[in-house]
Amino acid sequence: MQIGRSEWLFRVFPFLLWKERVTARSLRTDFMAGLTGAIVVLPQGVAFATIAGMPPEYGLYAGMVPAIVAALWGSSWHLVSGPTTAASIVVLSSLSVYAEPGTVDYVSLALTLTFMVGVIEIALGLARMGALVNFISHSVVVGFTAGAAILIASKQLKNFFGVPIPRGGHLHDTLMSFWEQIPNINGYVTVVALVTLLSGIAVKRWAPKLPYLIIAMLAGSVLGVYLNNRYGIEVTGIKTVGALPDTLPPLSSPDFSLDTIKNLAASALAVTLFALTEAVSIGRSLGMRSGQLIDGNQEFIGQGLSNIAGSFFSGYVATGSFNRSGLNYQAGARTPLAAVFAGSLLMLIVVLVAPLAAYLPNAAMAGILFLVAWGLIDFKEIRHILRASRRETGIMAVTFFGALFLELETAIFAGVMLSLVLYLMRVSRPRIISRVPDPRMPNREFNTDPSLPQCPQLHILRIDGSLFFGSISHVQEAFARLEKEHPEQKHLALVCQGINFADVAGGDVLVKEAYKRRARGGDLYLIHVKKGLWESLEKCGCLDEIGPRNVFQSKTAAITAIFQKLDKSVCARCDKRIFRECASVPRIETD
Repeated sequence: MQIGRSEWLFRVFPFLLWKERVTARSLRTDFMAGLTGAIVVLPQGVAFATIAGMPPEYGLYAGMVPAIVAALWGSSWHLVSGPTTAASIVVLSSLSVYAEPGTVDYVSLALTLTFMVGVIEIALGLARMGALVNFISHSVVVGFTAGAAILIASKQLKNFFGVPIPRGGHLHDTLMSFWEQIPNINGYVTVVALVTLLSGIAVKRWAPKLPYLIIAMLAGSVLGVYLNNRYGIEVTGIKTVGALPDTLPPLSSPDFSLDTIKNLAASALAVTLFALTEAVSIGRSLGMRSGQLIDGNQEFIGQGLSNIAGSFFSGYVATGSFNRSGLNYQAGARTPLAAVFAGSLLMLIVVLVAPLAAYLPNAAMAGILFLVAWGLIDFKEIRHILRASRRETGIMAVTFFGALFLELETAIFAGVMLSLVLYLMRVSRPRIISRVPDPRMPNREFNTDPSLPQCPQLHILRIDGSLFFGSISHVQEAFARLEKEHPEQKHLALVCQGINFADVAGGDVLVKEAYKRRARGGDLYLIHVKKGLWESLEKCGCLDEIGPRNVFQSKTAAITAIFQKLDKSVCARCDKRIFRECASVPRIETD
């Protein structure tokens, strides 16, 4: 009774699982890691909110309460949640159809979307669907983020060069509008953007330990202030972000109207899939380095609670951030308290420095976002996928071009569906190979060498893959082909160590094959049956139909028993003699 109560307590308050890791030393390192993360998220939060079409302060709010809740109710020691580039651009793509970015209606939709994403995430976690993200190919993430990077850069062309470009258009519309506006490029704005961009590149290359985004932002801001003071904003046209509210995140409320929920349902599901994939993959990646086993279901719940909380504290969709999580780990974080410190300290920092955003030029933000966009494109991983697999290349290409030319949620669904289809195609064609004893080996180990002779009465097959409704057609075709090519081999032995389970349809195929071979004077045998396969065959009654005496746990025992059932008159005339038992039958020479 006490054990059950403890398990329930740990599920409701998962932070009790790691409280023993908290020491005076860990508190110091977690505080410093949290302070570093809070400083880094300051420019990122403003940048991501700009990408999402939200007022800049909402990017900071998304890194406060959601980060704290996700840390306390998630499972990873190092994962830091908050606004991310991918989530931000999906939010913009999903909501700009219904409202003008930056408006009150748009913000209300973003809060509603955040709440819906949180509810779906919690529902998946409670339903123990943590393994769901395993079915989303890594190529989907690589392709989507590369496409999103190009979209981010394209949407900042107007701020980078100081030209008017209509909102809401697709990539080709944006590029065509920019082409027409090339003669109107504002030199002052472009210089500020270029200085920001180049200073960020220089710091990242020659002083990688310094916060390059903050330094680049300061460089652009100083230049923008100088140019505006010297020539006047009427001449330069250098507009600024404007002062941010120096307050804690205000309370907010999503729109719970049925029409809004209906309109956002598809987008909420797409954002959820991508957000969970991002969070769990980052958590597992860092868990491999730290030796921690991530609970995917608990991480779903933690992410869900963080987004529900964020929707009531002026935050939009939050998920795991690779940059901030990696920085958190490198900074020496020991427990999730580092993420709690990061969210808490960000509140203090915002109160102190938010008014300074009045000096931050939009052009500098554009330069920052160009840096962010470039960093999103994983050229090394793209080259690896291109070389490694045509299927994964296809998945990546579909998601990439879908992100560029379709709605982003459509691109995500297309990539996920294609990866699932290709996965099902792969598992629906289990590997089926013939096996024969190799007399050249000391213990006559089984081999797949096609030049080795086969027994004229017994064929041995190995199946690597589970027997379920999607794979039985391929297995039936292999059985039919074997019967057509070798009708004299009436006995069939299946090496089953590669079969994890069989559903009712898969078990039925084995039963039918057993009856068919018995009708021809042979039989069906199973060798090396795993526990999962045994239990599934026993549960559906197929094991009784096949015959428990036809199931063997070793090849030696199987060959010994099967040999007793072979036609000895055929054995006497056989010159193959591939089994040791064959020596017990005198050979009759034939003309």
